[in-house]
Parts: sequence; C-alpha cells; structure tokens
Amino acid sequence: MKGKLLKTFASSVVALSMLVGCSSGSGTASTELKEGDTVKIGLNYELSGAVASYGQAEYKGASLAIKQYNANKDSKYKIKAVKMDNKGDASESTSAATKLMTEDGVAFVVGPATSGASIATYPVADQNQVPVISPSATQVDATMNGDSPYEYAFRICFEDSYQGKAMAKFGYENLGKKKAVIINEVSDYGKGLTKVFTQKFEDLGGEVVATESYNAKDTDFAGIITKVKDKGADVLFIAGYYSEAGLIIKQAREAGMDCTILGADGFESEKLAELAGKENLNNCYYSTAYTTVNASDDLTAFVDAYTKEYGEAPNMFSALTYDATNLGLQALEKAGKTGADLQKAIADAKFEGLTGSFTFDKTHSPKKSVLVVNLVDGVQTEAVSVDPNK
Repeated sequence: MKGKLLKTFASSVVALSMLVGCSSGSGTASTELKEGDTVKIGLNYELSGAVASYGQAEYKGASLAIKQYNANKDSKYKIKAVKMDNKGDASESTSAATKLMTEDGVAFVVGPATSGASIATYPVADQNQVPVISPSATQVDATMNGDSPYEYAFRICFEDSYQGKAMAKFGYENLGKKKAVIINEVSDYGKGLTKVFTQKFEDLGGEVVATESYNAKDTDFAGIITKVKDKGADVLFIAGYYSEAGLIIKQAREAGMDCTILGADGFESEKLAELAGKENLNNCYYSTAYTTVNASDDLTAFVDAYTKEYGEAPNMFSALTYDATNLGLQALEKAGKTGADLQKAIADAKFEGLTGSFTFDKTHSPKKSVLVVNLVDGVQTEAVSVDPNK
C-alpha cells in the first residue's frame, strides 16, 4: 500500500511538471505574429562529439536557409537563429530543446541530426507545443509515441526500414547479387537496417550467409573481416556510420575482399573517402536523399551559394536541413502564428525541395523516393531511384 501511495504521488509530481512545462511554453506557442516581427528559430545540433560532421553540415544548411530568407525583401518576418550544441548526447539534446522552447521562446526547432538525439526532444516538443523538424532522424518509428505520432514531431527523411529494403532490392534486382554478408554497428540504426535488409533480401530469394557486429568507435575490424571474407558472398552490406564504415571498407579491401559494398545514408560524409581511401571506394553504393548527379537549376544554385558561403561543397545533411528549415519558414508564413496553427501548417504542407517533393503521411514522415548512388574513386557518378515497396 505504501509503495502504491508513493507511486501515485510520484505520478502526480510528473503530471504537474508536465503541466508546468506546457504552461511555460504556451505563451510562445499561442503567439500571433505580425509582419516585421523578429521570430526565433532553434537549431539543436551535434556541433561537437563523435558525429559532429553531421551536425556541423546541418547547422550550415539551416543557417544558409535563414540568411537567404532574411535577405528576401518579400519575407514577412526577421528570423533570428538560436543554436545549441547537444554534443551527440540524448540528455544534452533534451536540455537544449527545453531551453530553446521555454527560455528562448523559439517558434520551431530544426535538428538534431541523429535519431537518438532527435527522439529525446519529441516529448518536450509536445509539452510546449513547439514543432521539431528532424532532417535526418531515420530510425524506424522515430516519430511515434505508441500507436500515434508525437503531435509536434516531424521528419523529412525516409526511415531506416525504407532505405534498408531499398538497398536489399537494389543489390538483388539491379546488381544481381545473391549472397550477402552484413557488418553492422550495435545501435538502433545498425540493428534496424540489418533486420529489414535481411528480411527483404531473403524474401527476394537471396541468402545472408553471415552477420557480424561492432561497437561505435571500434577501429580494428580484422577479426570480423577474417570471419566473413571466405563465406562466398558477392555483396557486403555495412549498416553503420562513416566513422567506422570507412575503416571497414579500407581493411576489407586490403584483406582482398573485392565484392560489391552497399551502405545506407550513414556513409554520407566527405570523411568516408578520407578514412577508406578513394581507391577503395569503387563498386560501392549507398542510399541517400540527395545527389548532385544531373542537378536541377535550383540544386545548382544551392550548391553554388553553399560553396561560396562556407568554402566547401554541401552534402546530403546540408541539403536535408536546408529543406527542413525552409519547410518551417514556409509554414510559419502560411500560419501567421506559432503553436497549434504552425503545427497544422507543417502537417498539411505540400513541399518542393532539393531532396524531393513530398507530403507527410500519418506518422509525420515524408512520402519520397530513395536514391542509390554509385561511387567511382569515392565520387558519385550516377543515381538510381528505388521504390522498395514495388
């Protein structure tokens, strides 16, 4: 009985704290905007830490979108960016989101880059009625709170299950590969990709002959490569991020594995070529939402502007965040208000961006195609659109 009373009391405290959270954010959330107002936008990114390459690219993409918006004489508002470094840590990300929403009074938040850090902000977003637009939170069901989505959480990237299926289909049908080995990171990202790739590849008639795992920050993969190299596989699927994938590719090629290599959007970084060596990035393909192969005029203009601004070319993460930020700004102008009105404008959006045109499905995920790019000496040379559900 005593335990039950304590549990009831604790639940009441949690409920009260949530109400306080809602109250502290509701002032900002219900604001009606006037033309010429200065509106704050939160940028919550991994600016330091193990995946800083992603966060820094996304921060630059968002900053460019805001700069261009402010320079447009037809824009209704003056946008002020408020940035936070979550260091790639979920708890830091939650703290950053809370500060942005309750103290800084932002209208919406763009970021973080990674799934775990993004998901950690969604309860805070719902409590404070401040939309979070995640450029690259690909984890399966990332936006879901049980059977329904977090009301104020959106993402503009396809989820891991979608791209995992796409790579399995591409490997089996487009490349004619029949036997696969998988090397995956021990993480939600790595395990999620491995599960759906295996299911799709085997459903199509292929065989996964071995699966081996590694931990983030590992650097020596000789033992894993020894285990898989003589399994007779004609394709290697690496389910992880560039920081380890680059080293795996380098060590696999040096060990004599000349099979096709497949990956997901975790490969997307200029550092992949630095770690793997450009000469090892041939017969290598990965899924992405962005490529400059056969670039449109709008994409060319973005690449030129980004390169001029930062002295480097953009990547997928830069483009996704550029789109995410512009989606939020477009919705802000349409709604003329923050909070529930802004949330509805985002949910109902029909957006045309650099990474594709899309509307949102019932999970607040976009309906868009997966692109698979081919690397030749580390450079993208072609792109194929894949629909894993056909």
